Amino acid sequence: MFTLIKNANLYSPEHLGMNDVLLADDKIALIDRKIELTGIPFDTIDAGGCAVTPGFIDQHVHIIGGGGQTGYASLVPDVSMSELVACGTTTVVGLLGTDGFVKELTTLYAKTKALEDNGLSAYMLTSFYGLPPRTLMSCVADDLIFIDKVIGCKLAMSDDRSAFPTELEILRLINQVRLGGFTSGKGGILHIHLGALPDGITPLLDIARKYPTLIPYLSPTHLIRTEALFWQAVEFACMGGMVDFSTGGTKFDAPHRCVMKALEAHVPLDRITFSSDGRGGVRRTNPETKETTYRPAPLHLNLQEMRLLVKEGLLPLEQALTLITSNPARNLKLRTKGRIDIGFDADLCFLDSELQLTHVIARGKLALKDKEVIKKGRYEE
Repeated sequence: MFTLIKNANLYSPEHLGMNDVLLADDKIALIDRKIELTGIPFDTIDAGGCAVTPGFIDQHVHIIGGGGQTGYASLVPDVSMSELVACGTTTVVGLLGTDGFVKELTTLYAKTKALEDNGLSAYMLTSFYGLPPRTLMSCVADDLIFIDKVIGCKLAMSDDRSAFPTELEILRLINQVRLGGFTSGKGGILHIHLGALPDGITPLLDIARKYPTLIPYLSPTHLIRTEALFWQAVEFACMGGMVDFSTGGTKFDAPHRCVMKALEAHVPLDRITFSSDGRGGVRRTNPETKETTYRPAPLHLNLQEMRLLVKEGLLPLEQALTLITSNPARNLKLRTKGRIDIGFDADLCFLDSELQLTHVIARGKLALKDKEVIKKGRYEE
């Protein structure tokens, strides 16, 4: 099936100006100032001068819901197809959190496949906060090699809910991710949840100093949870690491302001990503009663924070977009994601002059049209 997009103000994410884009099934086939087709059937979408960008990538979503931390009734529900489409997410990475027992990897795999079957691009991480790692097969490397959707491994550190991994244990997990990654051709990452304990990412900084070739396999997240953690993240990024700012989780300052602080500290923009932590349980403590409660993290804040960078005059659109397109694609080593280019996947978002989503194309098919979700999960009303 061919789809011709006319009058697109193209951001690849670099600004390419007015262009037409031809999609062939789920791939981008041609980009040119003016494309004319004859002799074959095709659909036409008039972008009407909207900014057309790569589809957004969210590399940290609890797609089957976060684990309950105040009993069974607190288990967070799973995410719906339409919720992801509504915020422009065409590629999602699902993972477990604190709970690797009630929320299981088999269920996570099934949900990942369901989202893929419904038209999104969906991947997953094996294991959870704890140690020893929980896997679908015999070890982390086997999961990457033999399970199609597994692209990395999850771990937690500097958190009172973690297993307090040692440097040696982290190195052994990196080894598993590397072996699985280069054997399968997926790349592989160790995605590390950071809590608020004082050590922060000290073990990761030590590993980066001793073994700089391992830096591309380290993917720490929640790095704006505290200001101290943020400054450690700046150091890690200046060593060549990728740093992930959670838009929906606990944070000491607004994510878009943290991006600017990092840039002022000489962190290259291409080393920063946003992720939502969507459907994770976000802990809140009442300052008066000291009562702890949890709420599910929202999914739409990546787009909102990207938009704020542009609307407040902090970054041009082509730079702000990299936080949710090309940067996470490179971190996840997804070679056909995050850009509008020939041969890349046909994942596109249309933004109007107010940077509101008007259309979303996922794997070559319309999922959101005129601000209405038209591609939903099977049991959504």
